[in-house]
Amino acid sequence: MTTELTILGWSIILLFVHIALQSQMATLDRGLGWNAGPRDGTPAPLGRYAGRAERASANFRETWPVFIALVLGLAITGRSGGIAATGAWVWFLARVAYVPLYILGVRYVRSLAYLVSMAGIVMMLIRFL
Repeated sequence: MTTELTILGWSIILLFVHIALQSQMATLDRGLGWNAGPRDGTPAPLGRYAGRAERASANFRETWPVFIALVLGLAITGRSGGIAATGAWVWFLARVAYVPLYILGVRYVRSLAYLVSMAGIVMMLIRFL
């Protein structure tokens, strides 16, 4: 199995981390009854940390499909490895770092982590093309 496919597996775990953080923080803000119920009506607004967890998760889900497409494209074309493998690691580690940076409200460094993750995507794209 290629490095990129292995990191794809780890990215699924990172998605589960996003989902768990988001749901737990929303439950703290809105209560267990809301989370366990049908969630009819207008929900109470999310607090600072739950809102950040929700936005961090949404941001991850914006770049994740591109990562998946590149990993699969690289595997199908036999172009995995090299700069693509490095790019996959760069993307993944930057996305891991992004979670606490966003939730804790660390300005500028969070944006830098996002830009680094995009650089990883570009590295993979260069190898793919």
